[in-house]
Amino acid sequence: MGDYNVILLIIVIVVCVLSLLFNVYLLVNYQHPDDSNQAYLPKIVVVFGLTVAELSILMLPADIANQHACQNSVYNDACNYTLPMKQLWLGIYIINALLVFFIIPFTIFYYEGDQEKSAMRRACSALMWVALTAVVVGLVLGILYGLVGKVDFTVQRLSSVAQSFTTDFSSLTSAHPCLGSTTSQRTSCYSYLATNSEATWTFTTSFPEYVVALTTIVGSVLFSIFGGVGIACLPLSMIFSFLRRPKAVITKAQYIKEATELGKRARDIREVARSLQREERSGNKGRKWRKNTKALQQELLLLEDDVKALEEVYPQGEKADTSWALTVLGYLANFVLGIIGLCVSVVWVVHIILYMLLQPPVSPFLNEVFIKLDNVWGLFGTVAFAFFCFYLLLAVMAGEMQLGLRLVFITIHPMKWGGTLMNSFLFNVGLILLSSISVIQFTATAFALYAQATSVQEIFGHTLESLRGIKYLFKYNVFQIVFVILSILTLIYYLAFGWKKRKPRGKMQMIS
Repeated sequence: MGDYNVILLIIVIVVCVLSLLFNVYLLVNYQHPDDSNQAYLPKIVVVFGLTVAELSILMLPADIANQHACQNSVYNDACNYTLPMKQLWLGIYIINALLVFFIIPFTIFYYEGDQEKSAMRRACSALMWVALTAVVVGLVLGILYGLVGKVDFTVQRLSSVAQSFTTDFSSLTSAHPCLGSTTSQRTSCYSYLATNSEATWTFTTSFPEYVVALTTIVGSVLFSIFGGVGIACLPLSMIFSFLRRPKAVITKAQYIKEATELGKRARDIREVARSLQREERSGNKGRKWRKNTKALQQELLLLEDDVKALEEVYPQGEKADTSWALTVLGYLANFVLGIIGLCVSVVWVVHIILYMLLQPPVSPFLNEVFIKLDNVWGLFGTVAFAFFCFYLLLAVMAGEMQLGLRLVFITIHPMKWGGTLMNSFLFNVGLILLSSISVIQFTATAFALYAQATSVQEIFGHTLESLRGIKYLFKYNVFQIVFVILSILTLIYYLAFGWKKRKPRGKMQMIS
């Protein structure tokens, strides 16, 4: 079958099935008890969205392995590729955009609709909001595509003189590999730069590629912020959680005192929640109501954190000693994983500076490491490459969780084991999907040497970075600069304040 790699195809099928099963497992264990045996549409969207996000990351090493299947071909067009990667890339990113901008918003509107209304009325209301969004997004995309949906490539024109065809090749030697008896004739086989050789080659990109490009820009804004913060806070938060860990269990008298204070805070939160519910029923849902609702959500999350901390320092039951031992081991694991993560984060930032920000690049760094690992064994480099991609996605998620409570325009939806409502699931899946596009683009650029001649490089390495109106963001490395600056600022913040323990909230201040 030539270069066709059956093993790669089998691996892809197995990974897709395992990813689907893993996401079903996450859904079952993270879902809130109130959503058991109901909310089937949100659950389907959650599982499908997570699968798309994970497969989009895993397609990077698959693209490279697919290209390696043709390493014995004289030229790429003679290769029988295992997977049609360009079509798969465009397909999965169009699905990604549909999920982020249409399907997930519709599902959230439907899930959060008035439960007293019928399912049809809730679906119509959600569909109306999504249709309005679709019209606005469609108009924006259509206008932008018609006006600036073009790619500008800067090329250099090479010229060479021609000679009449001959059947006498006796003059060709290793010292004189060109035809002709005179020096001027022998130079005819060499090309040279013509006068005014630099030119711009312009053509209209395809609409799917343009949708992918604009979606990448939206995701890149979130990626540069969340990723820059997360690349530092992901390992540092684990390390400093170990440094702030409880050193010993508390006495029963201390537990009763702390539990009493938490009970008072819980009653205050309940009274405020009832007050907000009365305002909602009366139709008074203005700006003040939304502000107070967000503040109440933050207080509830902090209360849950304090309850968990109290349970850690005063384990109860017959297995109290075992519970405390597991708590100590958990903090030790955080410390070890934090040290490993810190090393990976430092390597990431150093690679960005050496290979992406400094021009010309000082060193290929990780690109060269992956290539050498592939020379040892074919899967070593691919596995290391996939690990760095996944770590970057985890950093983005960590940054989102770190900044979620502090950004005015974002309402955080924390993921809790056995206590996550479907709207929180959908919100986080949307962020993961949107960020995964930028992770792909970023890693395709960061590892351009290792991922050269792949389909993702063709989409992100050429079309996107040459798209009119957008190319300057990539030409001047705007997102990479913001990423590195925020990672350094986050490091400084943790070194200055990360070691401090959060002060108890005490009695909740009544929302007014």
